[in-house]
Amino acid sequence: MPREARLTALSESVRACRKCEHLAAFRTQTVFGIGNPQADLMFVGEAPGADEDKQGEPFVGRAGELLTKIINAMGLTRDDVYIANVLKCRPDMPKGAPGNRPPTPLEMQRCLPYLREQIAIIQPRALVALGKTAMAGLTGTDESMSAMRGRWFTFENIPLLATYHPSYLLRNGSNSEKRKVWEDMLLVMEKLGMPVSEKQRGFFRSAS
Repeated sequence: MPREARLTALSESVRACRKCEHLAAFRTQTVFGIGNPQADLMFVGEAPGADEDKQGEPFVGRAGELLTKIINAMGLTRDDVYIANVLKCRPDMPKGAPGNRPPTPLEMQRCLPYLREQIAIIQPRALVALGKTAMAGLTGTDESMSAMRGRWFTFENIPLLATYHPSYLLRNGSNSEKRKVWEDMLLVMEKLGMPVSEKQRGFFRSAS
């Protein structure tokens, strides 16, 4: 069966999922994933936020705009990669409460089989975990992001790199922090055999 058809069938299973009744009751819709089923590169976040819950697509808010800029700076588009989250439902919040909460370990454990199957269908050559929570969902590690970023791990025999979540850069947008994320993307590009220009190597290099 073609990858597109397999992903469609899996998304239907996700849409009907009620493993976490509190999440199923709270969500507007599930947020499965988007992008190229043949992608060499797959980005994994932690969970949908309010914008994603409304639109049914991962990374569509301010953090998503920044992720798109990062992907474009690599010489790619969102159509070239695949983007998904560990959790397919927005974590529930008290009525009227602002913001989003991170998923719990149990919620991620229940939802991880769907992500595993997505990865098995797409067969990317590299994975990027966006943030500490996504990395914890994939590997169970509780290391700090500063200790993990810039290092290669593996998930299901696929190279896995951890980097800061785009929302972290929105909160702490110094050039030095942006440079760290960009250095991670350079590692990904080199791992995939992508050409890297001198201009790309120099992004944020003057950071202090």
